[in-house]
Amino acid sequence: MLTTRGLIYERVEGFGHGQASNCGVARDLGMRGKVIVVTGGGVGIGAAISLACAEEGAIPVIVNHDGPAIQETLRTLEARGHRYDFVPMWLRSPDDCKIAVGETLARFGKIDSLVDNIGLNDNVGLEHGTPDGFMTSLRDNLAHFYGMAHYSLPSLKETRGSIVNMTSKVALTGQGTSG
Repeated sequence: MLTTRGLIYERVEGFGHGQASNCGVARDLGMRGKVIVVTGGGVGIGAAISLACAEEGAIPVIVNHDGPAIQETLRTLEARGHRYDFVPMWLRSPDDCKIAVGETLARFGKIDSLVDNIGLNDNVGLEHGTPDGFMTSLRDNLAHFYGMAHYSLPSLKETRGSIVNMTSKVALTGQGTSG
């Protein structure tokens, strides 16, 4: 553990494919009871975000397609006694976003924060991709950012909540590259 500016940080162990997170989790961030929607919150960085929110007393609502890795995350949250919710879906259309937000509001009555984390490197580069492939990539990697924010906005305004949009190195290097 280390202390910085009055906050206590500790390492998150054993989360996400058997690896420990290299980032610390701050304690007492005032998140107790906050409903945090985390797209892609079942694997990788998203899973670490979901666990960190839960450790702070927030209720992560994980919006993710279902699969073995996601189930591992849910089992970990449950084993640690955390409250959470799971909305099993891909966010491939505005209607998907509307459903995910609607289910969250029906269950909890509010959204305090939206963490848009979901995306994938589908290798649709300029040289070897196609215009249709690029449009599909935009739909799968960008359109849901708008849809989730649009449908969450009324609740976020009411709770004075926040939106965190995540990206990867693909934003800098482009699709289909390893640099």
